[in-house]
Amino acid sequence: MKILLATTNEGKVRELRQLLKDLDIEVLSLKDMDKKLEVEEDKETFLENAIKKATSYAKFYKLPVIAEDSGLEVDALNGLPGIYSARFFDIEFGKEVLKEIPENLSKDEKNNLKLLRLLENQTNRKARYKTTLVFYNFDYGILTEGVCEGQIAYRSEGNQGFGYDPIFIPEGYNKTMAQLTPEEKNKISHRGKAVSKLVEILKKVL
Repeated sequence: MKILLATTNEGKVRELRQLLKDLDIEVLSLKDMDKKLEVEEDKETFLENAIKKATSYAKFYKLPVIAEDSGLEVDALNGLPGIYSARFFDIEFGKEVLKEIPENLSKDEKNNLKLLRLLENQTNRKARYKTTLVFYNFDYGILTEGVCEGQIAYRSEGNQGFGYDPIFIPEGYNKTMAQLTPEEKNKISHRGKAVSKLVEILKKVL
């Protein structure tokens, strides 16, 4: 059986393939597909974005799809970046802190730097990673969710992972997500929790 992961993010693909390895399936990503379709994530919640991606890609490629939408919620910013996590640097909120940011930084580095600057004088660093995962197989759909509580560090550390991992310290740890091994991260991460739930269900229905 083939299942399509509705993402081109190499970090997500790597994590999801590792988490799905116990299932007897061939895991494809959007980068493996010849015909290209881009589905805009323009909804207002992680769930709505995940459902839109799962159903749109499934109908286009005629394959079962696993889609997810995830992000970082920071209490001091009233839940932002949230659904804007991947493009936080580009949104209007917080533009005042964007002076003198080098153009050669990656998108992740720019997002992280913007967030650190917005929290510069903030003692409340509480935050959480959230993900909503949708499996769509034409006949039925499965929804799972995962949350990883933690706090925002004062500086970027570590080179594992991706996204906000270098500035996110998981609850119970004294190092960032980017300082954990992939195996350590998968045990506690929002995505790891959501995929583990999905795998248990898929073992029964596939």
